[in-house]
Amino acid sequence: MIIKASAALRNDYASISALAKETKEPIYITKNGEGDLVLMSIDAFEKREQMLKLRANVLQAEQERLSGMPTLSISEARKKLRERKDEI
Repeated sequence: MIIKASAALRNDYASISALAKETKEPIYITKNGEGDLVLMSIDAFEKREQMLKLRANVLQAEQERLSGMPTLSISEARKKLRERKDEI
Protein backbone atom coordinates (compact mmCIF):
# COMPACT_ATOMS: atom_id res chain seq x y z
CA MET A 1 0.00 0.00 0.00
CA ILE A 2 1.37 3.38 -1.01
CA ILE A 3 0.49 6.29 1.26
CA LYS A 4 1.44 9.91 0.59
CA ALA A 5 0.56 13.14 2.34
CA SER A 6 -1.50 15.73 0.48
CA ALA A 7 1.49 18.07 0.73
CA ALA A 8 3.53 15.59 -1.32
CA LEU A 9 0.83 15.59 -3.98
CA ARG A 10 0.78 19.37 -4.03
CA ASN A 11 4.58 19.78 -4.00
CA ASP A 12 5.66 16.83 -6.16
CA TYR A 13 2.78 15.96 -8.45
CA ALA A 14 5.03 14.71 -11.28
CA SER A 15 6.74 12.17 -9.02
CA ILE A 16 3.47 10.85 -7.61
CA SER A 17 1.93 10.69 -11.09
CA ALA A 18 4.93 8.69 -12.33
CA LEU A 19 4.68 6.39 -9.30
CA ALA A 20 0.99 5.70 -9.98
CA LYS A 21 1.72 4.89 -13.62
CA GLU A 22 4.76 2.76 -12.79
CA THR A 23 3.19 0.69 -10.01
CA LYS A 24 -0.34 0.57 -11.48
CA GLU A 25 -1.49 0.61 -7.85
CA PRO A 26 -3.71 3.09 -6.01
CA ILE A 27 -1.95 5.73 -3.94
CA TYR A 28 -3.68 6.74 -0.74
CA ILE A 29 -3.51 10.47 -0.02
CA THR A 30 -3.78 11.65 3.56
CA LYS A 31 -4.78 15.06 4.88
CA ASN A 32 -3.82 15.94 8.45
CA GLY A 33 -2.91 12.29 9.04
CA GLU A 34 -6.32 10.95 7.97
CA GLY A 35 -7.23 9.16 4.77
CA ASP A 36 -8.67 11.60 2.25
CA LEU A 37 -8.33 10.42 -1.38
CA VAL A 38 -7.20 7.56 -3.55
CA LEU A 39 -5.21 8.39 -6.67
CA MET A 40 -4.57 6.01 -9.54
CA SER A 41 -3.54 6.14 -13.18
CA ILE A 42 -6.25 6.22 -15.83
CA ASP A 43 -5.03 2.87 -17.20
CA ALA A 44 -5.29 1.22 -13.78
CA PHE A 45 -8.73 2.76 -13.21
CA GLU A 46 -10.06 1.59 -16.59
CA LYS A 47 -8.71 -1.93 -16.04
CA ARG A 48 -10.36 -2.00 -12.62
CA GLU A 49 -13.67 -0.84 -14.10
CA GLN A 50 -13.51 -3.55 -16.79
CA MET A 51 -12.81 -6.19 -14.15
CA LEU A 52 -15.72 -5.01 -11.99
CA LYS A 53 -18.07 -5.02 -15.00
CA LEU A 54 -16.97 -8.54 -15.96
CA ARG A 55 -17.44 -9.71 -12.37
CA ALA A 56 -20.95 -8.21 -12.30
CA ASN A 57 -21.82 -9.97 -15.58
CA VAL A 58 -20.55 -13.31 -14.28
CA LEU A 59 -22.50 -12.89 -11.04
CA GLN A 60 -25.67 -12.04 -12.95
CA ALA A 61 -25.24 -15.09 -15.21
CA GLU A 62 -24.70 -17.33 -12.18
CA GLN A 63 -27.79 -15.92 -10.46
CA GLU A 64 -29.83 -16.56 -13.61
CA ARG A 65 -28.50 -20.12 -13.81
CA LEU A 66 -29.35 -20.79 -10.17
CA SER A 67 -32.86 -19.41 -10.65
CA GLY A 68 -33.49 -21.99 -13.36
CA MET A 69 -33.15 -19.93 -16.51
CA PRO A 70 -32.21 -22.02 -19.55
CA THR A 71 -28.52 -22.46 -20.26
CA LEU A 72 -26.49 -23.40 -23.33
CA SER A 73 -23.81 -26.00 -23.76
CA ILE A 74 -20.45 -24.84 -25.07
CA SER A 75 -21.21 -26.21 -28.53
CA GLU A 76 -24.60 -24.46 -28.58
CA ALA A 77 -23.02 -21.19 -27.51
CA ARG A 78 -20.34 -21.50 -30.22
CA LYS A 79 -23.00 -22.19 -32.84
CA LYS A 80 -25.00 -19.10 -31.79
CA LEU A 81 -21.85 -16.96 -31.84
CA ARG A 82 -20.99 -18.16 -35.34
CA GLU A 83 -24.52 -17.37 -36.50
CA ARG A 84 -24.31 -13.87 -35.02
CA LYS A 85 -20.89 -13.35 -36.62
CA ASP A 86 -22.31 -14.30 -40.01
CA GLU A 87 -25.16 -11.79 -39.56
CA ILE A 88 -22.76 -8.90 -39.02
